[in-house]
This record gives sequence, C-alpha cells and structure tokens, in this order.
Amino acid sequence: MSKSSSRSLSRRDFLKRGSMGAVLGFTAHSEATAQAASPASSLSDEAVNCGLIGFGPQGRELAATLARIPEANVAAVCDTYDVMLKRAARSVPDATGHSDYREVLDNQGITTVLVATPTHQHRDIVMDALDAGKHVYVEAPMAATIEDARTMALAAQARPKQIFQVGQKYRLNPLYRDVFQFVRSGAVGRYITARSQWNTKESWRRASPNREREQAINWRLDAGVSLGLIGERGIHQFDTAMWYFGERPKAVTGSGQLVLWDDGRAVPDTIQAIFEYPSGLHHTYNATIASSFDDMYDMFYGSDSTIMMRDKKAWMFKEVDAPVLGWEVYARKDDFYKEKGIALVANATQLDALEQDATYDDPNVESPLWYALKDFMTNHEFGPYPSAAGFQQGYEAVVVAVKANEAIVNNTRVEIGDDLFALG
Repeated sequence: MSKSSSRSLSRRDFLKRGSMGAVLGFTAHSEATAQAASPASSLSDEAVNCGLIGFGPQGRELAATLARIPEANVAAVCDTYDVMLKRAARSVPDATGHSDYREVLDNQGITTVLVATPTHQHRDIVMDALDAGKHVYVEAPMAATIEDARTMALAAQARPKQIFQVGQKYRLNPLYRDVFQFVRSGAVGRYITARSQWNTKESWRRASPNREREQAINWRLDAGVSLGLIGERGIHQFDTAMWYFGERPKAVTGSGQLVLWDDGRAVPDTIQAIFEYPSGLHHTYNATIASSFDDMYDMFYGSDSTIMMRDKKAWMFKEVDAPVLGWEVYARKDDFYKEKGIALVANATQLDALEQDATYDDPNVESPLWYALKDFMTNHEFGPYPSAAGFQQGYEAVVVAVKANEAIVNNTRVEIGDDLFALG
C-alpha cells in the first residue's frame, strides 16, 4: 500500500458518508482506468526502473518526488553538465550517471524515461526514447513548436503499448478532478467566465562562471526557443480551462511587457492573455515574475456559484439566488472579505474538513506532481491505458501555447484555426 492510501479516509469515503456524496462522488483517474484495463504486465512487486534525463531544477523535483513513490526507482540520471551529474550522484546515489542520453536508452533494464530538459530539446530525446521502446513522461510543454509536438504525438499514437504522459499535472490531480465532476454536476449553473493568475518574483536568469553554460541554462530568456511565461507556466492553467470548458480556444488576444527585469532579454516578464472559446466564453490569464503578490489561482465563474482553486484547495462561493444543494451543512465555511467560501477539500476526512484552517496546507494532500507521477507508475502496473494527460492533450496545449505566445509578443489578436488541432 502506498503512503497516500494508508492515510485517513479519502474524500470519496467522506462524501459517501454525507449527502454531499451524491453530488461530488470522487473517483480517481487511476482507479477508474485500472478497473477498465486488462493488466499488460504486473510490476506490483518490483519498482519501475526509470531513467531521468535532465537534472536541472525540474529534474531534481522529479527525482525528489519519485523517491516518495515506492513503485518508482531512479536507476539512471543523464545531464550534459558535469556539475549536475555530481549533484545527482549525491541526491540519487544508487543511480548511474550519464552525459549522453542514448546510454540510458540503450540500457535494457530501464523501461521508462522521464524527460526534464529544456523544452526545445524534448523532441529528439522523446522520439529516440519511443524508438527504443521506452515508456515516456515528458515535462510540459511537450515541445516548443507545433511541428515538433505533432511529430511526437503521432509517434506516441503509433505506439499504443508504450505509455506516454505529458506533465500537464492538474489533469491527474484529485482536487481538480473532484472539482471537475462537481462542475459537471451543474452546481455552478451556467459558465460565465474564467480567470487565472500566476505571480512570483524571480528573474528567471541564472548565473554560471561559464558563458556557454550561462547561455544554455537561460534558454527561457531566449525568444528564439522559449514560449515565455504563457508556455512555461500558463500552460497548466489554460489547459485546465480547456478541460473544464470542454472546448479549445478559437482565438487569443495577448500583450507582454518588460517592467522589471530589463537586462537585455526579449522575453516579457509580465503578460496578459484573453482566450476566446467557440461558445462565447472567455478565459483571462495574467502572469508576472516581477511581483509575488496574490500568488496563483484559478477562478471559474458560474450563474449559481463560483469556484476558486489555490494552494491545493478549492472553495465554492454561492450566489444568493442559487438553489440549495443539500450538503452545505457538512462543509467548512471560510471567510473571504465579504464572501463566505464553502471548502471543497480533497482527500480529507469530515473532521479534517471541519477543523482545517483556510490558510494552512492540508497534510492529507500531496503535490500535483506527485499525483501525476503516481498515476504514471500506476499505468505501468494496470495499463497501458490512455493517460488523461496524453499525447492529444499535450499536443493541443502546445498549439494554444504557441499561438498565445505569438499574440503576447506581438501585442495582438491571433486566431487559432480548428484545423491546427488535427494530428492527421
């Protein structure tokens, strides 16, 4: 039994015991798909040997998270920078170190690779990994261009026996999946609009005594290869809106500014984007690395209620004329200025939900990355089944990211033709 499953009662158990369960019954993606799929090869008694390609900040986070998933074993780490390999030797002492990722792919004992290199380097590594018969987890965005993303998606589509998952982690997050089912139940009424934000104060520039290395590690500041804030950060949030709305944007209006980190870079440090959907819905997105105030959140406004998700939590704010759902009496209420939010607490007992402070992290909830990687490992045991963040979702997100970045850089409106989303 995994660490998370041995914890206190799940949200599903809590909901089953209260009238709220009829509305919000939570079913984890991995459980539902595992029941529907025929096991291809059971690895329940042994860990999956993984090769981690790229040991920068995201690669290190992957390694640290995999260390908390018993079904995973990081057997090899690859990085082209010797300093990172030395760091990997300290962090993952049982893993072999490699400067050439092909050495990892040639190892028949490694069945799975996780790609955490700069985005523009994903294509060649992923294609070689698929050709080598490996299961693949690639960080989001899947690629830096629509052409590369299409090539990768078609290759993954042609190999249904190989697991392919993109790091669009909210699609595997129990909280987001729980709220999605809640929204689908009609509790928010009719969608009105959506708004998201990601604010943090960091320059994105990293120093190195080696000029060549400095240029390499600051690839996000290179407008020639970087999708900027909308691609490297916003992709998770506009992907959530696409999922919740059940639509793909038909156009995006964007703007970008350099307001703080004016150090010669061409990539904006502050951006705005408005995504237009065929149904008439709009999703407004703002992000900056010039201020940390108000952090990150996603808001979905409805005619009966509004949902806010932030800090691994979610709340519902009901309209005064909204119908009574019947389960509110069991839920915790938190004050937000002049509003009272009904807490939608994932994976917690009824007692936890009632006593938990709105400003504290829920100890029962893991990070979004943990849930994504846990599902990836579960797919090895019960799959292969199509991932909720598979090649199609990864490809469509890249299409939107590329077009949104184009709109932001040029301060204009860009249409997104429906034909762009077709792989064939």
